[in-house]
Amino acid sequence: MSATDTTSGLLRIGEVARLVDTTPRTIRYYEEIGLLPASEERESGRHRLYTDADVDRLRELLSMKDLLGVSLDELKALVEAEDARAALRNEWRRGGEETRPREILEEAIGHISRQLALVRSRRAQLEGLESELSGRRRELRERLRRLESGK
Repeated sequence: MSATDTTSGLLRIGEVARLVDTTPRTIRYYEEIGLLPASEERESGRHRLYTDADVDRLRELLSMKDLLGVSLDELKALVEAEDARAALRNEWRRGGEETRPREILEEAIGHISRQLALVRSRRAQLEGLESELSGRRRELRERLRRLESGK
Protein backbone atom coordinates (compact mmCIF):
# COMPACT_ATOMS: atom_id res chain seq x y z
CA MET A 1 0.00 0.00 0.00
CA SER A 2 1.38 3.41 -0.89
CA ALA A 3 1.98 6.24 1.58
CA THR A 4 -0.71 8.29 -0.14
CA ASP A 5 -4.37 7.39 0.23
CA THR A 6 -5.27 7.65 -3.45
CA THR A 7 -9.00 7.70 -2.84
CA SER A 8 -8.95 10.91 -0.83
CA GLY A 9 -5.56 12.52 -1.52
CA LEU A 10 -4.61 12.22 2.13
CA LEU A 11 -1.03 11.46 3.14
CA ARG A 12 0.24 9.03 5.73
CA ILE A 13 2.51 10.26 8.47
CA GLY A 14 5.67 8.74 6.93
CA GLU A 15 5.11 10.54 3.64
CA VAL A 16 4.46 13.83 5.41
CA ALA A 17 7.65 13.35 7.42
CA ARG A 18 9.64 12.83 4.22
CA LEU A 19 8.03 15.84 2.53
CA VAL A 20 8.95 18.22 5.35
CA ASP A 21 12.21 16.54 6.36
CA THR A 22 11.27 15.53 9.89
CA THR A 23 10.30 12.36 11.69
CA PRO A 24 6.90 10.77 12.33
CA ARG A 25 7.70 11.05 16.03
CA THR A 26 8.02 14.85 15.72
CA ILE A 27 4.71 15.04 13.89
CA ARG A 28 2.99 12.95 16.57
CA TYR A 29 4.50 15.10 19.30
CA TYR A 30 3.38 18.31 17.59
CA GLU A 31 -0.12 16.84 17.55
CA GLU A 32 0.09 15.90 21.23
CA ILE A 33 1.07 19.41 22.33
CA GLY A 34 -1.46 21.09 20.07
CA LEU A 35 0.79 22.59 17.42
CA LEU A 36 -0.88 20.44 14.78
CA PRO A 37 -4.50 19.44 14.87
CA ALA A 38 -4.95 15.74 15.55
CA SER A 39 -5.67 13.79 12.40
CA GLU A 40 -9.47 13.67 12.21
CA GLU A 41 -9.46 10.99 9.55
CA ARG A 42 -7.92 8.43 11.87
CA GLU A 43 -9.97 5.83 13.63
CA SER A 44 -8.50 4.05 16.62
CA GLY A 45 -5.71 1.76 15.45
CA ARG A 46 -5.69 3.23 11.92
CA HIS A 47 -2.99 5.22 10.16
CA ARG A 48 -2.83 8.96 10.63
CA LEU A 49 -3.82 10.77 7.45
CA TYR A 50 -2.95 14.39 6.62
CA THR A 51 -4.14 17.00 4.14
CA ASP A 52 -2.04 19.40 2.09
CA ALA A 53 -3.04 22.11 4.59
CA ASP A 54 -1.57 19.98 7.40
CA VAL A 55 1.67 19.63 5.44
CA ASP A 56 1.82 23.39 4.83
CA ARG A 57 1.23 24.13 8.51
CA LEU A 58 3.93 21.67 9.56
CA ARG A 59 6.39 23.24 7.10
CA GLU A 60 5.58 26.66 8.55
CA LEU A 61 6.04 25.44 12.11
CA LEU A 62 9.39 23.83 11.38
CA SER A 63 10.54 26.90 9.47
CA MET A 64 9.60 29.26 12.32
CA LYS A 65 11.27 27.01 14.86
CA ASP A 66 14.48 26.89 12.83
CA LEU A 67 14.47 30.56 11.85
CA LEU A 68 13.80 31.90 15.32
CA GLY A 69 15.49 29.16 17.32
CA VAL A 70 12.57 29.12 19.73
CA SER A 71 11.53 26.47 22.20
CA LEU A 72 8.39 24.46 21.56
CA ASP A 73 6.56 26.49 24.22
CA GLU A 74 7.58 29.72 22.50
CA LEU A 75 6.61 28.27 19.12
CA LYS A 76 3.25 27.28 20.53
CA ALA A 77 2.72 30.83 21.85
CA LEU A 78 3.56 32.26 18.41
CA VAL A 79 1.22 29.86 16.66
CA GLU A 80 -1.61 30.40 19.12
CA ALA A 81 -1.33 34.16 18.60
CA GLU A 82 -1.33 33.68 14.82
CA ASP A 83 -4.35 31.38 15.01
CA ALA A 84 -6.17 33.91 17.19
CA ARG A 85 -5.39 36.65 14.68
CA ALA A 86 -6.73 34.47 11.86
CA ALA A 87 -9.95 33.96 13.82
CA LEU A 88 -10.21 37.73 14.31
CA ARG A 89 -9.69 38.31 10.59
CA ASN A 90 -12.50 35.85 9.83
CA GLU A 91 -14.75 37.54 12.38
CA TRP A 92 -13.95 40.92 10.81
CA ARG A 93 -14.90 39.62 7.37
CA ARG A 94 -18.16 38.15 8.70
CA GLY A 95 -19.38 41.49 10.03
CA GLY A 96 -17.19 42.15 13.04
CA GLU A 97 -16.03 45.34 11.37
CA GLU A 98 -19.52 46.68 12.07
CA THR A 99 -20.36 44.96 15.36
CA ARG A 100 -17.13 45.21 17.37
CA PRO A 101 -14.36 46.87 15.37
CA ARG A 102 -12.47 48.37 18.32
CA GLU A 103 -12.38 45.08 20.24
CA ILE A 104 -11.18 43.09 17.26
CA LEU A 105 -8.43 45.59 16.46
CA GLU A 106 -7.31 45.79 20.10
CA GLU A 107 -7.20 42.01 20.40
CA ALA A 108 -5.20 41.73 17.17
CA ILE A 109 -2.74 44.36 18.40
CA GLY A 110 -2.31 42.41 21.65
CA HIS A 111 -1.54 39.19 19.77
CA ILE A 112 0.97 40.92 17.51
CA SER A 113 2.57 42.60 20.53
CA ARG A 114 3.15 39.20 22.16
CA GLN A 115 4.66 37.85 18.94
CA LEU A 116 6.91 40.88 18.60
CA ALA A 117 8.08 40.56 22.21
CA LEU A 118 9.20 37.00 21.57
CA VAL A 119 10.93 37.89 18.29
CA ARG A 120 12.65 40.90 19.88
CA SER A 121 13.82 38.81 22.81
CA ARG A 122 15.33 36.28 20.43
CA ARG A 123 16.95 39.08 18.41
CA ALA A 124 18.45 40.59 21.58
CA GLN A 125 19.94 37.22 22.48
CA LEU A 126 21.45 36.90 19.01
CA GLU A 127 22.81 40.45 19.17
CA GLY A 128 24.43 39.63 22.51
CA LEU A 129 26.08 36.56 21.04
CA GLU A 130 27.22 38.54 17.99
CA SER A 131 28.75 41.21 20.23
CA GLU A 132 30.55 38.61 22.32
CA LEU A 133 31.96 36.86 19.26
CA SER A 134 33.02 40.16 17.68
CA GLY A 135 34.85 41.09 20.88
CA ARG A 136 36.67 37.76 20.96
CA ARG A 137 37.65 38.16 17.31
CA ARG A 138 39.00 41.67 18.01
CA GLU A 139 41.09 40.33 20.91
CA LEU A 140 42.50 37.52 18.79
CA ARG A 141 43.32 39.86 15.91
CA GLU A 142 45.09 42.16 18.35
CA ARG A 143 47.13 39.24 19.70
CA LEU A 144 47.98 38.22 16.15
CA ARG A 145 49.02 41.78 15.27
CA ARG A 146 51.27 41.96 18.37
CA LEU A 147 52.74 38.54 17.55
CA GLU A 148 53.51 39.59 13.97
CA SER A 149 55.04 42.89 15.04
CA GLY A 150 57.25 41.11 17.57
CA LYS A 151 55.75 42.79 20.66
